Amino acid sequence: MESPNPHYKEAVERGFGDAAFVADLGIVLADYGPGWCTATLVLAPRHMQQTGIVHAGVQTTLADHTAGCAAMSMTPAHELILTVEFKVNLLRPGTGESLWCRAQVLKPGRKFHVVESEVYAIAGDKKTLISKLTGTMAVLPRK
Repeated sequence: MESPNPHYKEAVERGFGDAAFVADLGIVLADYGPGWCTATLVLAPRHMQQTGIVHAGVQTTLADHTAGCAAMSMTPAHELILTVEFKVNLLRPGTGESLWCRAQVLKPGRKFHVVESEVYAIAGDKKTLISKLTGTMAVLPRK
């Protein structure tokens, strides 16, 4: 894919740098390119639900934000991205030391991008797919 924004790198980095809630959770930008983005999260007790597995809200935030930044990489500089809908499948209980997420733009468009994220739990050298998000991102003018 080729980005319509020659400065998409700054837009993706700003998407992580300016997101206070994402920073509070500890989600960190790992890598990115036109149409894709990866992020990580070192797990702590605050990320777990009462049964000791990663909270669905943590997984969803990681998947949604990473997808949004992948979408930003395919968006003109004068526009921004806003999630309008998503579906999350929680496939397995999340346990381990960290989470790794990869998001990919499936279909960029002028008004909407369709995106997909996969969230993996990392335990030692084992990587397990624990959830998958499919979403739609609206392309809106910056004000």
